[in-house]
Amino acid sequence: MKLLFVASEAYPLVKTGGLGDVAYSLPLALHEENVDVRLLLPGYRTLLHKLESVRILGWLELQGMNRTHTVRLLESEHADFPFPLWIMDCPALFDRPGNPYLQPEGYDWADNAERFSVFARLAMELARDALQLGWTPDVVHAHDWQTGLVPAFLDTLPQRPKRVFTIHNLAYGGHFSHADFVGLHLPGYWWSAEGMEFYGGFSMLKAGIVYADAVTTVSPTYAKEICTPSFGYGMDGLLQSRNYKLHGILNGIETHVWNPANDPNLAAPYSHQQIEPGKRLNKAALLQRLGSANPQDHLAYPLLGMVSRLVEQKGVDLVINAIPDLLRQTDARFALIGAGHGYFEQRLRELAAHYPERVFVFVGYDEQLAHLLEAGADLFLMPSRFEPCGLNQMYSLHYGTPPVVFHTGGLADTVVDATQANLDNGTANGFVFYEPTTNALKGTLLRALEYFAHPTIWQALQMTGMQQDFGWKNSATQYLALYNKGETQ
Repeated sequence: MKLLFVASEAYPLVKTGGLGDVAYSLPLALHEENVDVRLLLPGYRTLLHKLESVRILGWLELQGMNRTHTVRLLESEHADFPFPLWIMDCPALFDRPGNPYLQPEGYDWADNAERFSVFARLAMELARDALQLGWTPDVVHAHDWQTGLVPAFLDTLPQRPKRVFTIHNLAYGGHFSHADFVGLHLPGYWWSAEGMEFYGGFSMLKAGIVYADAVTTVSPTYAKEICTPSFGYGMDGLLQSRNYKLHGILNGIETHVWNPANDPNLAAPYSHQQIEPGKRLNKAALLQRLGSANPQDHLAYPLLGMVSRLVEQKGVDLVINAIPDLLRQTDARFALIGAGHGYFEQRLRELAAHYPERVFVFVGYDEQLAHLLEAGADLFLMPSRFEPCGLNQMYSLHYGTPPVVFHTGGLADTVVDATQANLDNGTANGFVFYEPTTNALKGTLLRALEYFAHPTIWQALQMTGMQQDFGWKNSATQYLALYNKGETQ
């Protein structure tokens, strides 16, 4: 099977979020299943600097915003990818500083509609082998709003490949104006409620949903949630009508990067066969890194950890508001890592200053420290109000650190609450609360800390989580079945 995998970012070349991780890991897993992959990416300035060798495959003239762009297709080899990378080189659209989607000041690039519509046109041209490379994909798999026009452009071809479109986060819809639509010279019949028109403008994400043969999201529960008004961002009706082609496939994690048995970021390796000594050494190292003068003084007490963007979606306010009461009622300690909204950063700093022996804070992001926290904490806090998939809860399970989560999206699909029934049948691996409130989180944490005081129960929870398989092979197998089955499953 030949697969053209189209994404706007891919780790380690360029990454702003989970999409970058998926665009790295999923093609690798599919390659291991003997899929012939080409990964197509925009040629951002920072990305081009990371390429090891490049050759020019050809040139194309592509329609932009009331102008035509001469685009080069580059092919590159890279040590992290065992298949060719195809890079769209168009300096007028992508040779600039900053984030792939945002200016250095934090605003959207004003020409994002043009940038990603030209990118989508290139994908279409490659799908019909316009450069006569002798390679035509059986499947084109596009991701998020930046590639939403790809299935639509492919719809115009007399012979088209199977079109799969993945929604990583419906909150970002790729919304643009009618003037943009006209200036991009898009087919007039696309401008309709049945096409990509959306409340007077047009949505690239909607285009992907409408014109793809199959639509996926990154967890089964999120696939259900986006069909409701609460999570649908105005597209719930559309998604309900396309439910026949909507599938939820859980993301995986890179178990060669996140593995407590051989993680170079840890103070000591450990496995499910011998958890406690390793976690204790990592707990001491974590506390020392976070500024504790006497880490040994804290090892007997439960350490609740969090690594998060400090934004409301992640439920950071619930954690901040719960901490004072929990400090009064329990002997817990907190280790909190994150950056984001200035208000939340300041609240964390204030807590650390007020409770210097109980609350340890690092404002910012440090990859090594994040790994160390997953290993050194006793509980992991992830009370997101919505979470399409989530990765940290899977890291936590893999590291023997039971997560505490709100019942939503991928969190609901991966964390099994430690009820008595689930403990008895051996499926419990963490703690779940069902209302996004401080009181609900607090009550669940108090329940978790009661279990922490019983080592036999706690070790059973840890073992269950550590023995689960969250690798990418499972996800790749499901995607491969979807590629083969088209619109039906």
